[in-house]
Amino acid sequence: MTAGERMYDYRKMTPDQRAEVVAERMARGYPWHGPPRSLGENAYMLSAASFEHRAVMPTAERLGEFADALLAGVAEQVGGTVHAWVVLPNHYHLVASVEMQAFNSWVGRLHNGKATQWNREDATPGRKVWFRFSDRQIRNERHYYASVNYIHGNPVKHGYVEDARSWPWSSLHEYLEQFGAETLREWWREYPVKDYGRGWDD
Repeated sequence: MTAGERMYDYRKMTPDQRAEVVAERMARGYPWHGPPRSLGENAYMLSAASFEHRAVMPTAERLGEFADALLAGVAEQVGGTVHAWVVLPNHYHLVASVEMQAFNSWVGRLHNGKATQWNREDATPGRKVWFRFSDRQIRNERHYYASVNYIHGNPVKHGYVEDARSWPWSSLHEYLEQFGAETLREWWREYPVKDYGRGWDD
């Protein structure tokens, strides 16, 4: 069973099972929690959306498969570090420290490969799958934590769930495991999202 498959049932797991999932993901290089010691120029908020915001990842299997490919690719193919992430049916966000030229080259291959696979599975040859990709450099620690909060609140923002803890395809669960709910509530108060995402994640 892959880590992505195991995350489907995260809320049903025992504390020991949850700790095992978190340890496995951290051992594979993602996510690493807390801001980079020196944000420098290689920490980014990275986002991509499907064409016309169609739900190209409508199933748990596809969401988990893509999440695993995205996270493993950043760690293993790009040599980067994922700090926070969320995958939704029609878009995804991650905060990661990456070398952008290497990331752009790799993520293009990921998008093309998944588009080909999904069009074959859905019997929609030639369908345009991906539309928009953006990268925003993380400016400082405040921007970093606001981005993490935004990512973890994204399933609620877009109406997929009423409680972000109900969305399995997010780093929120590892953050809760590592830091606890009260710390995350403190971050939410100290680093508010406000109108973060307006104009590009509406």
